[in-house]
Amino acid sequence: MSRDFNMVLAGFGGQGILFAGKVIAYGGLNDGKEISWLPSYGPEMRGGTANCSVCISDKTIGSPLVLTPDVLIALNLPSFEKFIDTVKPGGTVIIDSFLINKKVEREDVNVFYVPATKLAEENGIKGLANIILVGKLFKETGFCTEEALYKAIEKCVPARKANMLEFNKKAIEIGMNS
Repeated sequence: MSRDFNMVLAGFGGQGILFAGKVIAYGGLNDGKEISWLPSYGPEMRGGTANCSVCISDKTIGSPLVLTPDVLIALNLPSFEKFIDTVKPGGTVIIDSFLINKKVEREDVNVFYVPATKLAEENGIKGLANIILVGKLFKETGFCTEEALYKAIEKCVPARKANMLEFNKKAIEIGMNS
């Protein structure tokens, strides 16, 4: 059964929001889906807000801008507060519960609290909370095949950072198991 995904990933600049979105998009592309990836930066990159819209579909994508996502990944409180009410009923919300101490009050969405920043630090992969949440997203939605996801990581980690490849794969596995 195929399913379309319209996602918003959001957090502070420097948390790897755009990189995580790119990994998700390449996962869909590797499975032969139509994809779009649309980054959006706040006034300043590092420390400002960053978000991106990712669409994965079997059909042509009309607009890359996602206004009513069926998936929200939030890595900070301002992003959580900005986007939580835009998620479609029945949608999936994945929250870095180490950085966001609020609970979702809506009862019409599936919520997963993952202390991703803490898990990354405890596992010696500081800075990869974003990819831990991608692993959780994969486990809960199956937005692409597992093979496509690992190929996406290999595609997105640049050659100059080849040493980070195994850390990113470890982060996916931590997310899948959380």
